Amino acid sequence: MCGITGIVGQQATAEKLAAMLRAQKHRGPDATGEFVDSQTTALGHNRLSIIDLSECANQPFTDYSGRYVMVFNGEIYNYLELRDELRDRYDFVTQSDTEVLLAAWTIFGKQMLPKLNGMFALAIWDKETQSLFAARDRFGVKPFNYTVKDGNLYFSSEIKAIHAAGIPALPDEKVWASYLVYGDYGQPDETFWKDIKQLPGGFWLEWQQGNLKTGQWYDFVAEVKKQPQNLSYEASKSHYVALLKDSIALRFRADVPVGFNISGGLDSSVLLAMVNDFAHGHSHINAYTFYTGNPDYDELPWVEMMIAHTENPLQKVLLQPDEISALAENISFHEDEPFGGIPTLAYAKLFQRARRDGVKVLLDGQGMDEQWAGYDYYVKSDDVTIQGVAGSPYKPEVLSEAFFRLAEKPVYPKPFDDDMRNKQYRDLFYTKIPRALRFNDRVSMAYGTELREPFLDYRLVEFAFSRPVDFKIRDGVRKWLLRDLAAEYLSDALVFAPKRPLQTPQREWLANDLKPFVDICLGKIAQSPAGSWFDRDRLQKAWQQYQDGDQASSFHVWQWVSVALCV
Repeated sequence: MCGITGIVGQQATAEKLAAMLRAQKHRGPDATGEFVDSQTTALGHNRLSIIDLSECANQPFTDYSGRYVMVFNGEIYNYLELRDELRDRYDFVTQSDTEVLLAAWTIFGKQMLPKLNGMFALAIWDKETQSLFAARDRFGVKPFNYTVKDGNLYFSSEIKAIHAAGIPALPDEKVWASYLVYGDYGQPDETFWKDIKQLPGGFWLEWQQGNLKTGQWYDFVAEVKKQPQNLSYEASKSHYVALLKDSIALRFRADVPVGFNISGGLDSSVLLAMVNDFAHGHSHINAYTFYTGNPDYDELPWVEMMIAHTENPLQKVLLQPDEISALAENISFHEDEPFGGIPTLAYAKLFQRARRDGVKVLLDGQGMDEQWAGYDYYVKSDDVTIQGVAGSPYKPEVLSEAFFRLAEKPVYPKPFDDDMRNKQYRDLFYTKIPRALRFNDRVSMAYGTELREPFLDYRLVEFAFSRPVDFKIRDGVRKWLLRDLAAEYLSDALVFAPKRPLQTPQREWLANDLKPFVDICLGKIAQSPAGSWFDRDRLQKAWQQYQDGDQASSFHVWQWVSVALCV
């Protein structure tokens, strides 16, 4: 887990590269590396050492022929298996997954990508052909942002690094308008900043002599259709459990301590059970959870109930309202774009605590709801994408008419023949998972920690996605098969605990404890370039209505805060 950056073209200078590396140094506090071929290419790397902690594994990494130079962010979990496959065809000099990845490129080229089980964003410079190849993992766990300016390609893990190279930080008003009107965080290739794109998950990029090409290397729909269709319920459960255990075992590969994040939900319960099953009963693996001291929202009672069975050391991290202002400013710097409100701030504190404890890798339970149909709106006939909110969570009426007209309602593909799987597909590639992965990558890297999501192993997602509806929902109970396998490890109180869509008192805090903070944010908007986006009177009226009790949702208030923090 690291940060990568680069420039290809006549602007590829050591000075610009150094500025880009400084901007995202928090991603890799253990080492900084540079490769500069003036006016041709400059590649940089901020390293967080996880596998093979020696200097031999530092990047940029050059293959033994000297032809290829690579920078890589992420982890290749099946690198040991790939290393065995390549052993007779490549002379390895390190124990790193980095070298295995570059070796696979020298032998297989682009065809190496389907062989990889991991999270990654990589860029490989070919000195012979003077070309750059880049790629991103299947679900876009690791970021890859890029822009083309005056015939030069700039890329980085974080947007601020591109701005540090001299690219102007101009808001993309269409993306911002769509966010404020529809809650859309952008299409898979968009960012909130003008002329800066992201490479979508499962895509590759090629750059040669000023020409840019992108293409898709991972076709999720095709892979789902290849899954076995006639397996019984019990056979499906057995196969899924085997995949799940293997996924967790792969994600325990690290040369540093590993812990995990836990909430009171079913997914975390399964993760806890499987982690301890993998660890053969040892209970020394740290678990991290947050709470706010508000019993209406805190999941701490369920977490403590789970931990009572396994006796893992539980690190309880308290978030209080007087921390929010400073924490929001700090995390906004790291996020570069709007993020998910106070729950994201609470989540950030887990990584801060883990790093202080010397734990550099954390596992998380992201991805189960999307593959096993865990959200209530999967069985409804509307286009809702937020659980637990009655009515619209947005307030487009506070926008100026000219800005409102810039918004585009997102339209999502529907590649499957049933409505539920199309909603799952939307959440997996366009809404829930992409934004959660972005939020989580930024907050984990803010504190120099690595986050791994075993439930997003592509084998698990493809297989679960292809299962019949009655494996996912039975008698009105969602995530049925997952609850069934969890029952082998957990009590019924945990297996059938209701899903709680809200984990912090964000609604109440914004109206009360954080009222001065929101007032300051609205004042900043008025003095910023975003001031013209709003009708000031209607904005103040909506804010007053919120304080007076119109709190069915707090999402629109956090949107305003996001504008103030980012623009």
